Amino acid sequence: MNKRLIVYILGWVLIIEGAAMQIATVTSFVYGEHEGLYFLGTGAVCALLGIIAIKIKKPKNMVLYQKAGFAATALSWIVMSVAGCMPFCLSGEIPSFINAFFETVSGFTTTGSTVLVDIEGLSRCMLMWRSFLHWLGGMGVIVFLLAIIPKLGGQQNIHLMRAESPGPIVGKALPHMRSYAALLYGIYFGLTVLEVVLLLCGGMSLFDALNTGFATAGTGGFGIYNNGIAAFDSYYLQTVIAVFMVLFGINFTFYILLLARRFKQSFRMEELWVYFGIIAVSVVLIAFNISSMYPTAYDAFHQSFFYVSSIITTTGFGIEDVTKWPEFSQAVIVIITFIGAMAGSTGGGFKVSRVILLFKEARKEFALLVHPRNVKSVKMDGKTVEHSVMRTTSIFLVVYIGIFALSYLLISLDNFDFTTSFTAVAANLNNTGPGLGAVGPIGNYSEFSILSKIVLIFDMLAGRLELFPLMLLFSPSAWKK
Repeated sequence: MNKRLIVYILGWVLIIEGAAMQIATVTSFVYGEHEGLYFLGTGAVCALLGIIAIKIKKPKNMVLYQKAGFAATALSWIVMSVAGCMPFCLSGEIPSFINAFFETVSGFTTTGSTVLVDIEGLSRCMLMWRSFLHWLGGMGVIVFLLAIIPKLGGQQNIHLMRAESPGPIVGKALPHMRSYAALLYGIYFGLTVLEVVLLLCGGMSLFDALNTGFATAGTGGFGIYNNGIAAFDSYYLQTVIAVFMVLFGINFTFYILLLARRFKQSFRMEELWVYFGIIAVSVVLIAFNISSMYPTAYDAFHQSFFYVSSIITTTGFGIEDVTKWPEFSQAVIVIITFIGAMAGSTGGGFKVSRVILLFKEARKEFALLVHPRNVKSVKMDGKTVEHSVMRTTSIFLVVYIGIFALSYLLISLDNFDFTTSFTAVAANLNNTGPGLGAVGPIGNYSEFSILSKIVLIFDMLAGRLELFPLMLLFSPSAWKK
């Protein structure tokens, strides 16, 4: 394992995070808050440690193979979260380290779970950093590194992007990894700016628009008001947010193909139409089910579309207490929580592409039972899916179920009701944030024990990094030469 290069990457991660913290410093200066000093100091320490890491024993070999690439990515996210939670701790706004670490991991992994009871009690610079965590984690810091560091952005380091990019198939739209990473961030930045502008047009303040834009882009869902998006009592604003949640849940390869004017190829993506189909069916089912609870059909449709967009993209924004909705609607919500967004998006969950692949694999096996001599293969977008992809998808499902079962077993020690415990694990492993019961849209995770919070922190990281990179850290053989 190329340990020197791993340290080198961690150094750059700390430097980038130290620089990113200054958005909170600037916010504190604008609003006259002294808490910005914690970001200034922590950012300086991060930058210093990062410079030391990249200067001491600089690696000669800049190639990372899969094992080292996965380890570097997992360690980067842990280091980022530890450093990112320090301003919360040092300022005393979230005095408990476990709570601050939970909040920061939830931000970086774009989960949106919170332990805060009074969100509006945080200073504005803390709120800005909390929301910006989503934006940083949405596309990924490692992807950003590949875009800006020439020696690291070679095609041979695709393992870094594979470890951080959600979904079973990493886009190969461009031959040069650095160009691909830069284009991803360009699209990501452009969509974020467009949403912020539209929110400003709807009457939002710049502070509110930036925080909401960051949380939507990263499909994270941290709100800056105690009542979340319901604080913006405007159908226009809520619709803009809902539409952009759907847009950020789309595989970014789709946008790259559009920019390259490869329209036929972009609109022939099976996953895209299944994703839209799941959204449409879910919206209609819930809208009909809750229609008696609202004055007009339009109101029911609006509520349904917003919440389906929020849950399938694993953003977690809420404008209603859905625990008061009928059981059928809550069941639909739980199902799409597991499905999640498209591969290659900023959304979490199991991913629509994996669901498609597993259904196609099941259909193939049933066909072979009837005609055992037939030779069949699984195809996606007209191309045969490699056996290695199918194998990894099947293994992912097994590991996913194992982690879910163990997590639920440990969480159950807190003696919450089944709905709360089950959906808490589902919401954090799928990076959704709010569940049902005590952890619904108007609830939080403050009452969970330290053990449960540690378990949920692990689930958030495992879900965002697609299980394998984080699990690799616990394998002794992975660290042997």
